[in-house]
Amino acid sequence: MAPGRAPPRFRQIPEGAGPAEQERGKMADSAKGRPAAAGKALTAEQVVARFNRLRQEQRGLASKAAELELELNEHSLVIETLREVDPTRKCYRMVGGILVERTVKEVLPALENNKEQISKIIETLNQQLQAKGRELNEFREKHNIRLVGEEDPKQPPKEGAEGAGAKGSSAGVLVS
Repeated sequence: MAPGRAPPRFRQIPEGAGPAEQERGKMADSAKGRPAAAGKALTAEQVVARFNRLRQEQRGLASKAAELELELNEHSLVIETLREVDPTRKCYRMVGGILVERTVKEVLPALENNKEQISKIIETLNQQLQAKGRELNEFREKHNIRLVGEEDPKQPPKEGAEGAGAKGSSAGVLVS
């Protein structure tokens, strides 16, 4: 590269340029490195990738909520059992991977508090799951995404083998 020339990615600003000119140069350079704006049309591959990412996020939320539901049920079972036991009786509790000896009257309030916290987290996850579902449906409608085996609700059902694997003339995306 010749001395005094800037690499092709960067715009060279003349030495005598004022602050406004320098700032404009920085903004022009930073705009080039950004991904495509949301207003620009996405390719079919980008639409499918984003749709699959949204579905994966939704599955992750549902999985975590189900896991916490099991933990909540386990806490409920232990709490019910400990309520029937003498409060001075020894019991063992796992705290941070370490088994500690306590009495029932010490452990029971902590378990009830944990159960309450888990319930709040599950409620939050369910709200996030509903929001993710709405976002996923809006994205499907916006980009005319149909899953394999799903009929297009706008078109009447086709009869015979002609409609069996035929792709419509619309610009929709078919996801397996």
